[in-house]
Amino acid sequence: MAYTLDPELAAVLRVLAEQSGPTPPPPPERDDWRALRARGTASMAWLASLLPAYPSGYPLVKAVSHTVRSRDGAEILVRWYEKADSTPGSAVVYAHGGGMIAGSVDLYDSVIAGYVEATGVPFLSVDYRLAPDGATGTGPVEDVFAALAWLSERSAGFGVDPGRIAVMGDSAGGGLAAGTAVLARDRGIPPARQILLYPMLDDRNLTPDPLLSPYVAWTWDDNWTGWHALLGEAFGTDDVPPAAAPARVASVEGLAPAYVEVGELDIFRAEAVGYAQRLADADVPAELHVHSGAIHEYDRLAPDSLLARRAMADRRRVISAL
Repeated sequence: MAYTLDPELAAVLRVLAEQSGPTPPPPPERDDWRALRARGTASMAWLASLLPAYPSGYPLVKAVSHTVRSRDGAEILVRWYEKADSTPGSAVVYAHGGGMIAGSVDLYDSVIAGYVEATGVPFLSVDYRLAPDGATGTGPVEDVFAALAWLSERSAGFGVDPGRIAVMGDSAGGGLAAGTAVLARDRGIPPARQILLYPMLDDRNLTPDPLLSPYVAWTWDDNWTGWHALLGEAFGTDDVPPAAAPARVASVEGLAPAYVEVGELDIFRAEAVGYAQRLADADVPAELHVHSGAIHEYDRLAPDSLLARRAMADRRRVISAL
């Protein structure tokens, strides 16, 4: 059976194809993380341009940067976004996307400000170190966990209830949020919820699906490059740390309740659905959405589409309920 792309997404992709000309640039070769980072950075900058610019587009949201010390002593930038005159008592620690090798807090300013403006819930966005030149293995997830621990320790000063802090992320950041939930469970700082948007969870997802191949922007070769950059010599072995690739965690019992969202036409669909199923089987509350006709980052590509608006309504509902 053939899949069908959402009509509004199809229209956006047609326009992009026309703008790129008859011969689009070839994709980066497998293991060329520098080229993949450059492509990802350009893509995220373009996606950010589809949203109102921060700060002018979000006048009620103010941001302040801080420094957090990670487990290995490295200093990590974090940015606290807060809406004026809003005192919800909850908060979200956010990890950006980028395939483990790209992305930054700066590129997500408008994304995070949008959530804060819509919900009134403050966010702490984490500029975790990127693989392979910034950090490898559990380095990035330790950075995100350090941000969670830092906020928990200082919660009173931020007007936050430490029992109402969620971890959230998209794509690679969704995987890091899931990994942070694993570390937090094991270290006694469990988050209130894990909000995983088309998360990158499993380093073993390397075999192309011919039915999905026509739709994917993040390919299986890209996945190979991202995971290899992160895991190095452990890639493809039994030595992969579960916190770095949460699909490998032996037990999901006791993990934070989850909201999991993924597109039907995303290479992360099976791992996201499988992870939500494991949580449910362990009696961990898990809300799962598989959006028909949706590709990776569908919400960023077509933010005004019915599909994106429906997904954003669900996210805002979950964030507001913290």
